[in-house]
Amino acid sequence: MTDDHRRFVSALPDAVKARLHERRTPPGLWHLAGHLAVILAGALWIVRGMFGWPLVLLGQGIVLCFLFTLEHETTHKTPFASERLNEWVGWLCGVVLLLPFTWFRYFHLAHHRHTNIPGKDPELDAGAPDGWRAYLWHVSGLPYWGAMGRTVWRNARGQEVAAYVPERARARVAQEARGMMFIYGLVALSLLFSPLLFWIWLLPVLLGQPFLRLYLLAEHGRCAFVANMFENTRTT
Repeated sequence: MTDDHRRFVSALPDAVKARLHERRTPPGLWHLAGHLAVILAGALWIVRGMFGWPLVLLGQGIVLCFLFTLEHETTHKTPFASERLNEWVGWLCGVVLLLPFTWFRYFHLAHHRHTNIPGKDPELDAGAPDGWRAYLWHVSGLPYWGAMGRTVWRNARGQEVAAYVPERARARVAQEARGMMFIYGLVALSLLFSPLLFWIWLLPVLLGQPFLRLYLLAEHGRCAFVANMFENTRTT
């Protein structure tokens, strides 16, 4: 292995790189079907109040929150050969997680271009938790929900759009945020008539978010502030 990720990738045989870049839709659909089946099973378990359902709430939240990994992959267009399918699945995951898909694609692209480089990597803007109190607050997931709520609100109003979102995409980002707010308005309205979505979606994602925060914190936390991915990133 070379000491720089760019040299490592360039040294790979063309056949290996071609195989690693191959995209196929059927395997992605099978994985998606399995993930959705677990979510549906958890929802039914909770709704029916079956044995151990409070514990299932936590499991449901973890499975829902880890839709983030699918949304992340769809920003790279890797789960499915169909670009349209990647877009729709990523957008739906974003609605579940209050993480607007189009905005996140540009946020994440900036992160890849400048991974762990202070002042350039937007993932570092919030700062690393320093001390147990800050660490527990971060892992709770509450700062995430607050930050993303503000992001969707600002995007919807076309205010303070981040510099990493290109001018050509800003209208699309605003439209996406407005669509999400409309959906959340319908969800809030539905809660006046039935608590169903609270029990199978809203409460579980609050409980499951700390597990995703821990997972993501391990990826770059306390890693070197350098461009070399062998030093600034962990595989978890």
